[in-house]
Amino acid sequence: MNEVAAQVDARTAELATNLSALLQRVDAACLAAGRAPDSVRLLPVTKFFPAEDVAILYRLGRREFGESREQEATAKVAALPSLVRQDAESDEGLPDVQWHMIGRLQRNKARVVARWAHTVHSVDSERLATALDTGARTALDVGQRSEPVRVLLQVSLDEDPSRGGVAPDDLARLAEHIAASTGLRLSGLMAIPPLGVESDAAFARLATLHTLLLAEHPGATELSAGMSGDLESAIQHGATCVRVGTALMGARPITSA
Repeated sequence: MNEVAAQVDARTAELATNLSALLQRVDAACLAAGRAPDSVRLLPVTKFFPAEDVAILYRLGRREFGESREQEATAKVAALPSLVRQDAESDEGLPDVQWHMIGRLQRNKARVVARWAHTVHSVDSERLATALDTGARTALDVGQRSEPVRVLLQVSLDEDPSRGGVAPDDLARLAEHIAASTGLRLSGLMAIPPLGVESDAAFARLATLHTLLLAEHPGATELSAGMSGDLESAIQHGATCVRVGTALMGARPITSA
């Protein structure tokens, strides 16, 4: 076995072990919350990691991946098919893969992201929603996608503009704006607990906001909450998608700069 193959095998074993442990954590948290295990999805957060790691996770059965930077994600979307199927052209795509944009999205990147994103977790303004809708409608018209972009509203639980998120008081108006957009599908909420706030309290508030949203938009059932350190609390309070990076992938191999 050559050195490269040995490295791939070692990384595969590492990711498989981590993935198994995480799936057990999710199942245990669902059991503790009195929920069905299949009511919560594990979203691997592959930002800052190479496309080769995404290919390993694909071979391990994962089909959803979370990214936070447009340029990095767009490159991985293009590279993954040829890594998974050595005889495939990269532009053939992988129809069973769902890419999630989980990081803050700039309006000037929305058109590109609308070509490949199954779900955008971080929509927090009407201006961003409009830009994403324009990009999605264009992508639909030219056949780059077959259905609207699923959108989660990122709600701010501390109203700190530097961390992103729409203020709770503005949530209903933004939801109505997105619900009226033909290129977008309002699918739920996302939040990140405020710094220094106990996670149970933050997720309890998020659950209340989600209940209010569902009263007006019954289809917005997704609740994206919880990461490596607090996924149990998030599941206790109704999360349907937990975004896990470090506990699955390990320490970041490159900086976020």
